[in-house]
Amino acid sequence: MGRDRRNGLRSLGFSLLCLGFAAPASAQIYSWTDANGRLVVSDRPQPGTPVRSYSVPRAENVRATRYVNANRVNAYDDVIVEHARLNGVRPDLVRAVVQVESAFNPYARSPKGALGLMQLMPATAREFGVANPFNAVENVRGGVAYLRRLLDRYGNNEQLALAAYNAGPGAVDRYGESVPPYRETQNYVSRIKKLAGPAVRVPGTKIYKIIEIVDGRESVTYTDKPASAAR
Repeated sequence: MGRDRRNGLRSLGFSLLCLGFAAPASAQIYSWTDANGRLVVSDRPQPGTPVRSYSVPRAENVRATRYVNANRVNAYDDVIVEHARLNGVRPDLVRAVVQVESAFNPYARSPKGALGLMQLMPATAREFGVANPFNAVENVRGGVAYLRRLLDRYGNNEQLALAAYNAGPGAVDRYGESVPPYRETQNYVSRIKKLAGPAVRVPGTKIYKIIEIVDGRESVTYTDKPASAAR
C-alpha cells in the first residue's frame, strides 16, 4: 500500500473520529489498525485487538467559534467606534455583537431574515431608517441605535439588552425582565459578554441623553456631560 493511500486512510479515520466526538453520545469511541494497515473507528471494541479508547461526553449539539480575519474586523472599526460614541455604547460591546451576529460579514443573511453586520430584521431596519441593510455604515448605525434603545429600556443592563436583541423584548418581559431560558439566547449572551469583557464603570459618572431638533428632525446623542456643558 502506497504512502499517499495510507495517509489518506489515516485522514479519513481521523475525520470519522472527529464526527464521533461531535455526535450526541454517552459512550466510548474505539480505534485500531486492521490487518491491511487501515485505521478503523467504531463505537464497539474489537475482541483480541489492541485498541485505543476515547470517552465521548453527551452533547446535544456542537458549536464552533467562527474565525474572523483581522483585516475584516479593522475595516469596520471606525464606523463601530463612531456610532458607539454617538449612542453611548461600549465599542467592545458593539464589536462583540457584530462578531457573533455575522462574523463581520456585511452580506450575512440568516434563515429568519436578519441581514448584514448586526443582523437587522427588516422591520427593525425600516424603523431605524436603514434603506440598505447590506451597507455596513447604515447597518451599524441602525443596529447600535437599536441596542441603545434596549439598554435604555433595561436600565443599561447589558445582559437584558443582549437577550432582547436576540430573542426580542417581549421574551425578556415575559420572563420578568430576565434572560429567557432559551439555550440559544443564553449562549448568545454568554458569548458576547465573554468577547466584550466587563463594563468599566466609574463611580459617580452619569450618561446624559441630549435631544436636539436639527433641520426639523430629532437628533439624539449621549454624553457624560450635561446639556449646558456639552454645548
